[in-house]
Amino acid sequence: MKTSLTTQMEETLYYFLRENGYIAIEEVTIPDEQGIVDTLGCRLDNKQQFEWRCYELKVSKSDFRSSAKLSFIGHYNYFVLPEPLYISVKEEIPAHIGVLVYRPYISEDLPLPGFFTTEKKPQRQLLQVNEDELLYHLISSQAREVGKAKQTARGLHTFSSKQIYKELKKRQPEYDLFGGGVNYYDRFIEDTQNQAVEALKEELEATREAYFQLEQKFAKEHRN
Repeated sequence: MKTSLTTQMEETLYYFLRENGYIAIEEVTIPDEQGIVDTLGCRLDNKQQFEWRCYELKVSKSDFRSSAKLSFIGHYNYFVLPEPLYISVKEEIPAHIGVLVYRPYISEDLPLPGFFTTEKKPQRQLLQVNEDELLYHLISSQAREVGKAKQTARGLHTFSSKQIYKELKKRQPEYDLFGGGVNYYDRFIEDTQNQAVEALKEELEATREAYFQLEQKFAKEHRN
C-alpha cells in the first residue's frame, strides 16, 4: 500500500518530467528480469537519440535499504527522496546515482503538492538493456494506464465486485489516498448507510399508504 507521501512524490515527479519534455510512465517492467522501475522517463536528445532516465522513490530508511532490486538501467538514474531521508542516507548513495529531493508546498491551493531540487547530479552510463525491448515495455505500460483510464471513464459497472471491494479496503481510517484529508472508505460506508435508511423510509411510507388504501376500501365495503 502506498503512503500519502509516496503518492505526492509520484504526482510531482510525473509533472516534473512532463514539463521537461519527457514521456513519463510509472511501474515499468524492465527487460532481462531487471525488476520494475518506479518511474521511467524517455525523450529524444539533440541527436534524435533516445535518452532514458530511471527514478526510484524511497520514503523511509527501511525502504531505501530493502533488498528489492533497483532498476537503474537508464542513461541517467536517480533516487527520489524526502529531505530528512536524504540527509540520513546520502553517504550510502553510489557516486553515479543522482538525487532529487522532494519538498512539499505549505499551501494547499497550488496545483501540485510539492517540487524537487537536484541535490546530486547523476553520471551518464550506457543503457543496460536492449533499447527496442525497453521501448516495447514502455509502450506496454502506457497501454496499461490508458486501459485503466478508459475503464474508469466507463464507470464502476466495468469493474468486478472483487476489484471494487479490494479498492475500498484501502480506504482505511489511517490511509489518506489523495493527501487531501478525505477518507473515501468512511464516506462510502456513510453514504451506503444513508441510502439504506432512505430506502427503508420510502418502503415504510409506501407500506403505510398501501395499508391506508386497504383500510379505506374495507370501510367502504362494510358501509355498503
